[in-house]
Amino acid sequence: MKTLPEIRERVDLTPYNTLAIAASARYFARITHREQVGATLAWADEKNLPVLIVGGGSNLVFRTDIDGLVVHMALAGRHWRDISIEAATLVLGAGENWHDAVLYAARSGYRGIENLALIPGTCGAAPVQNIGAYGVELADTLVCATVLDRSTGKQITLSAEACNFAYRDSLFKQQPERYLILDVHLRLSRSRPFQLGYGELAAYFGDTPVAKLNAEDVAEAVMAVRRRKLPDPQRLPNAGSFFKNPVVSQEVFEQLQSRFSDLVAYPLPHDQGVKLAAGWLIEQCGWKGYRNKWVGVHNRQALVLINHGDGSGEQLLALAQEIRESVQARFGVELEQEPLTQPAIH
Repeated sequence: MKTLPEIRERVDLTPYNTLAIAASARYFARITHREQVGATLAWADEKNLPVLIVGGGSNLVFRTDIDGLVVHMALAGRHWRDISIEAATLVLGAGENWHDAVLYAARSGYRGIENLALIPGTCGAAPVQNIGAYGVELADTLVCATVLDRSTGKQITLSAEACNFAYRDSLFKQQPERYLILDVHLRLSRSRPFQLGYGELAAYFGDTPVAKLNAEDVAEAVMAVRRRKLPDPQRLPNAGSFFKNPVVSQEVFEQLQSRFSDLVAYPLPHDQGVKLAAGWLIEQCGWKGYRNKWVGVHNRQALVLINHGDGSGEQLLALAQEIRESVQARFGVELEQEPLTQPAIH
């Protein structure tokens, strides 16, 4: 096995981003073995090339061509460790498909990540955004991650605490130039209580006793709910939720509620404020279902921006800015973009 993978030139990146935005990489390498990581980065350093790491491309907006090296992390592998009667740790390579890993865990009888079914992308990208859905975040189960510290060139293990997780945030997002995730370790349980507090999940199960449910049942419910609301990126290119749900103080929430009685919001624990539903804010500004020749807003979920056909990153970002400005003007609330805009490479 060669330590350095094949380095290709002028590679079309359309298949490597779920928004299907056309962009080209000056150089491109696909990493399938850990031994290739150091050699590939050294090759880029020798040529003084910036490096962009991609997984499933479900959280990227390409603004222009990438004048550097794009590294596609395709490290496969999944296995169990620290197995007890009650729990086990699932170790997942960075290139593993996240949704497939969720179903694998659920079908193996383990709970903890079933609410995160059908989230696109790879396992290595999951900690960057601290992916979450229906009351569950990756941080709830992640024990540690094996990473390459690019500042030292050494592989190290970062604990969940060291990952500095927050709402759609992490150390990896805060220091994008430093760490390259190689695998993630998730501690899963056979009896962890299911998180079914969100109305759509509760409605799906109706009067079914929770005791009769298993992790696969919950994953199937999450998939059904998501499919009703969210478009399949394979059919309608998108990057999932384009904006974070903004968090405001209790005082700001009460002021908004006095003006908008049907405001959709969720109080956060420990007096951390109130999370507003960004999709509701966008919909109230009239954007739901909007489209121009190239890009638009999904007609069932206003949080999702769509590439309707040959749309560029600039066109999508221009639409996002218009939406952001209209929400700010009406509600005085600033929306933060969730996908990363590239190039912002290192």
